[in-house]
Amino acid sequence: MDPALTASFRLCRAITARHARSFHFASFALPRARKDAACAIYAFCRTADDLIDEAGPGETRGAMERLERLFEEAMAGRMGGAGPAFAVTVRDYGIERQWFFELMEGVRRDTGRVRLQTWDELRDYCWHVASVVGLMMAPVLGLRDPRGRVHAEELGVAMQLTNILRDVREDLDRDRIYLPAEELDRFGVGEADLRARDPRPEWVALLRFQIERARAFYRAAEVGIPMLAPDGSQFTAWLMRHVYAGILDEIERVGFAVGRGRVRTTFARKLALAARAWRDLRKGGA
Repeated sequence: MDPALTASFRLCRAITARHARSFHFASFALPRARKDAACAIYAFCRTADDLIDEAGPGETRGAMERLERLFEEAMAGRMGGAGPAFAVTVRDYGIERQWFFELMEGVRRDTGRVRLQTWDELRDYCWHVASVVGLMMAPVLGLRDPRGRVHAEELGVAMQLTNILRDVREDLDRDRIYLPAEELDRFGVGEADLRARDPRPEWVALLRFQIERARAFYRAAEVGIPMLAPDGSQFTAWLMRHVYAGILDEIERVGFAVGRGRVRTTFARKLALAARAWRDLRKGGA
């Protein structure tokens, strides 16, 4: 490996360790090549997210065009930083370019004021910002059976729903509400409830409903994990599944008080979830 490529992968690992702590924790069992590839994907996706976030009102189209040029520059070897590692990863693992452009569209939807009306809109948003990441990661983690793709998509939806429930207050401060308006109305929940430090019963009922929805996607996604490579990739997927689902447990533990700020999973709790992931791995025979 040439020095420029080595430096590029090193940078991608540093970006991932700084900004994707759950994945960084869960990826310790991955072979070095797979972990480097996963970090390269994350670093480029982070670049895309930051570029769109930094775009001011009316500048989204220009930011999207810059992202498309950045992608092409990376693939042509003209991008520095994470570019060389990203280009090698896309080529070596046969990752479809369309997933990156779908992701860029999802990131674009995060700009400015966000209000979703239906579950179909929320599901489509989750697909664009998370399921496509699962589709990118699938070949990196050794998925060869195309039937496993749907389960990668399901895990993406589960994780994004978890993020939305965890970040209700932070998103609201940015004028973003991802929970569908028709479901807020059905449960009798208003914007004031999302800010409340002590949740009303109606808000708790809606959170319970959303948590069970997310858990159903986690359970459905489990079918695809044994389809991954048995070299640490399956364990990493199990661990990500449990660490993220553990956030839902924490929301319940704090009495659904998501209006008080982001709920976090402690390192000690993550270690306990790692033991659970190991048990699930062994039950699968890998």
